[in-house]
Amino acid sequence: MSDLNEKEEELKEQDETKATEPEEKKDTPEQYCSMCHRPESRCGKLMKLPIGGLNICSDCMQKSFDMFNNRPGMDNNSMTRIPIGRIELTQMGQGEAQPRRAVKKKKTEEEKLKERRDLLKDMPRPHRIKAMLDEYVVGQEKAKRSLSVAVYNHYKRVFSDSSDGVEIEKSNILMIGPTGSGKTFLVRTLARILKVPLAISDATSLTEAGYIGDDIESVLSKLLMAAGNDVDKAEMGIVFIDEIDKIAKKQNNHSRDVSGESVQQELLKMLEGTRIEVPVGSTSKNPMVPTTTVDTTNILFICGGAFPDLEEIIRERLARRSGIGFIGELSEKTNTDKNILTKVQMEDLRKFGMIPEFLGRLPVVCTLETLDEDYLVRILKEPRNAILSQYKKLLAMDMVDLEFEDDALRLIAEKALERGTGARALRAILEEYMLDIMYEIPKDDNIGRVVITRDYLEHRGGPRIEMRGQAVLPG
Repeated sequence: MSDLNEKEEELKEQDETKATEPEEKKDTPEQYCSMCHRPESRCGKLMKLPIGGLNICSDCMQKSFDMFNNRPGMDNNSMTRIPIGRIELTQMGQGEAQPRRAVKKKKTEEEKLKERRDLLKDMPRPHRIKAMLDEYVVGQEKAKRSLSVAVYNHYKRVFSDSSDGVEIEKSNILMIGPTGSGKTFLVRTLARILKVPLAISDATSLTEAGYIGDDIESVLSKLLMAAGNDVDKAEMGIVFIDEIDKIAKKQNNHSRDVSGESVQQELLKMLEGTRIEVPVGSTSKNPMVPTTTVDTTNILFICGGAFPDLEEIIRERLARRSGIGFIGELSEKTNTDKNILTKVQMEDLRKFGMIPEFLGRLPVVCTLETLDEDYLVRILKEPRNAILSQYKKLLAMDMVDLEFEDDALRLIAEKALERGTGARALRAILEEYMLDIMYEIPKDDNIGRVVITRDYLEHRGGPRIEMRGQAVLPG
């Protein structure tokens, strides 16, 4: 009887509360928590989140904060700065939360300095750098020595500790040499030896900011892409700006020079060392491309160019100084000097059109010799990746040995000198001469050896062909 009386009293109380509620509240449906699905009458007042109109009670909210506190990389202070709208509601109430990916800690200056010192131990010495360059580049002894010393000193500067107050100045390099003398190949081989990212850019495409063409930031964008978008790795790389002579100051030009002296002035801060906003994944800036900051202080800049007509400027300067006596210098001697570029001075480059501020940031001047016939013959057969070795490997896949007579190599070198494009002409000439050989030889499986003669190259006969197991037969 007591239980029945209690139930009757509860029903009376519910009827009384319903009678006292306003009409609007009676018609409003009761809200439920989106996580625990309890009604608002049991869990208390609900909080409405600004994501899809979700409601959450105070107990579930506290559980969510506790779950974030237990995640790696989170602390109590950081929880106060997390907006409610970013809470991962899908993981609440499903047991233990999934661990968040560990946050990559930034390296301190001491850790970076320690890594750089370890890299310095693995850095080859200048004589070792030159020895490795000798395997790929023929001749140019002075240029290889200058590059080896300059690069080694540059990275010693990068890895050095300036806590004693002594800061080593940055030494960029200016390479001067005729076309086809191996400027780009030297820099590319150097970057492969040092295992650092390399970016090769053409100065002819650079223009002043705001005009059609590439801005100076495009040079660093290529380096950043070569480093896999790793800024720390890119800041230790090498940038080679080719055709630097094309941005010389235009003489007697009354129009605005947007690709000459103005580009030299914009390159000044980059060569010296500054922080530049660089677009990531693109060579041009626009609002849709993300940017990152690259410090150019430890980037080695190498500028190269053929500098046509610079020889005449040097000869003119030497002719003014020629005279009679022990210090006199014959003008005929300067006119016949093939390597007159080795006597270049800063005043010659200023007269050519390079501004003094730009030359002051390229203190190391490296000149390359003009390639003669003997050099071209050595280039054909001596380097590790020689052109003749490439053709021999191609025919070796068909089980055929390929050989060249010395007279034939001399003829190829003579033809290359006539074209005036340096070592670049060697492959073009060989492609012409080897076309019939590469087409006819694979037809016969009995051919075992082919000898290229001068008569064949002069179209006065054919190559000497040796069949497998037989004597040499004329072609």
